Amino acid sequence: MRFLYRNATLLVAISLLAGCGILATTPDTTRHSSVPGYDLVAAIRAAGDREKSIIDVNPLRDPSVTALQDAAQRDEQTGKYADAAARLDQAIRLSPTSPDLLQERAEIAVRLRDFGAAEKLAHQSWSLGPKLGPLCARNWQTVVEMRLQASDVAGAQTARKWVQQCHKAGIPRY
Repeated sequence: MRFLYRNATLLVAISLLAGCGILATTPDTTRHSSVPGYDLVAAIRAAGDREKSIIDVNPLRDPSVTALQDAAQRDEQTGKYADAAARLDQAIRLSPTSPDLLQERAEIAVRLRDFGAAEKLAHQSWSLGPKLGPLCARNWQTVVEMRLQASDVAGAQTARKWVQQCHKAGIPRY
């Protein structure tokens, strides 16, 4: 009887620890967007801000495209995401191979909760872009966030590796 009681107590303790995640062997990479206040787009843009690569491509822009980008940014800041999307779509029609426009549109697609389009646009942006630097990091962080939305932990982990590959260190100068 005493043996049975000790084993039952041990099983209860192990069950409680397992339920708390203390015994987990892999980090929890579940969807964090369910956490109140988590902003997917802020996480995507932060990846670009953190990327301090030697490579940072900033293309020359047609003034009409710049005006549409600026208007889209104002629309986003005021929560008019559909209007921002429409303005960026206009800009993309004027400059269809612009990776930065495609990434901005991907981020607005995230705001509109069109996760499939966001991931597709991020991939398009990456394929046309420099494949290094802040834009690259934003592209792949978008894929990370969209894979997490789809509960694809393995896909998110693979995309995280690509975010890291966007970095190109500078030459040390002494």
